[in-house]
Amino acid sequence: MDCRVKPGNDKSVTDTRATSASITDRVRPIAGDAPIVGAHFLASTPVFVLGEQELLFADEGNERRVAAHSGAILETAADERHIVTGGDDGKVIATDAAGAQQTIAVDAKKRWIDHVALGPEGAIAWSAGKTTFVRTGKGEERTLDAPSTVAGLAFAPKGFRLAIAHYNGVTLWFPNAAGAAPEKLEWKGSHLGVAFSPDGRFLVTTMQEPMLHGWRLADGKHMRMSGYSARVRSLNWTADGAFLATSGSEQIILWPYEGKDGPMGKQPRLLAPSPSRVSVVACHPQQPVVAAGFVDGMVLLVRIDDGAEILVRRPGDAPVTALGWSADGTTLAIGCEDGSGGIARL
Repeated sequence: MDCRVKPGNDKSVTDTRATSASITDRVRPIAGDAPIVGAHFLASTPVFVLGEQELLFADEGNERRVAAHSGAILETAADERHIVTGGDDGKVIATDAAGAQQTIAVDAKKRWIDHVALGPEGAIAWSAGKTTFVRTGKGEERTLDAPSTVAGLAFAPKGFRLAIAHYNGVTLWFPNAAGAAPEKLEWKGSHLGVAFSPDGRFLVTTMQEPMLHGWRLADGKHMRMSGYSARVRSLNWTADGAFLATSGSEQIILWPYEGKDGPMGKQPRLLAPSPSRVSVVACHPQQPVVAAGFVDGMVLLVRIDDGAEILVRRPGDAPVTALGWSADGTTLAIGCEDGSGGIARL
């Protein structure tokens, strides 16, 4: 099924920010002094993952930096307990709210740790080259070699199952099913990221081309979501799983996932038209609201129901590269490519 973004009306290319409500005066600026590649919360503390070596814990009046790697930090994942990072030093490091660290793994071949993911009951997955590693909460380790370099990892929301994106498709692996052959979902091309829908019924990948590909897992039905102006680098599900919000266009594109067919045969919802392209999206953890960061440095909060907008950050000098919500949805952390950022209290 080919789902395609249709061009909007004149409003889709008109910047209406001048009349938007604003909370820019509630944003506390932060200075990372290096590109910010992740924004998370450990309890109520905003933590910014910097592209080089460090994590910046940004408690008001008590900012502190914790070194995690000896070089670049390539990917990051977080839950309520810790932030897990993979680096070009071949290490997987977990950092908790106190700044205490645990070395999860050191690659025997000193390969870059390209991707990390967090799973059920304390499980952690990471990849180096073609090899995917999983460590269970009990400390048991499993490995699987993909057909090509691993490009993305995601745990299923139910059960102990891992999706591994690579060239020409996705491998679905049950790490605890010894001897069972992994399932393959095939589609030609470079699949560079992967995500399960919150109910586990759909799997979606980002592609090297400006499009998404997806599968309905019950029957393997294909979904091709296209019409973007650039490669999709960020996607996130709404709290209720009704929409998949995505970057890659001069507006937020939300694909509908209600019903048994997901977006098949449906048009996406288009919100927050702008002259600048959306670079990162983060859905509110409880409400039908999407935070969107743009290539020009602007950040908006957009209500899905009616498209109402609140300006959080005015355009600046660098693209927004990271957005993260606190668990209660009252605080948004913002990071940019030049190391600038902020913490917005709603």
